[in-house]
Amino acid sequence: MIRPTEQEAKTAGGIAIPDTAQEKPMEGEVIAVGPGARSGEGKILPLEVKVGDRVLFGKWSGTEIKVAGEDAVIMKESDIMGIVGHDAGAKRKAA
Repeated sequence: MIRPTEQEAKTAGGIAIPDTAQEKPMEGEVIAVGPGARSGEGKILPLEVKVGDRVLFGKWSGTEIKVAGEDAVIMKESDIMGIVGHDAGAKRKAA
């Protein structure tokens, strides 16, 4: 599960961008992970991403949900394009 990052509401020149014109975020923080994916033989393959990782994902990847009033995206690890960093303050946990 990924918490999308907030988009800047202004351009570099200071022009305000209305909500309807803002693009869907393509970067976010991993807030929960499962045990892994299952192989064709039924073995669980461990995930590369961990809670607290900052990741890039495709514009239309995953399924958008609301958890406790917050936007989140549930997606497969294969939909993640890359890990761009890690939030050192995040606690590692499995969901």
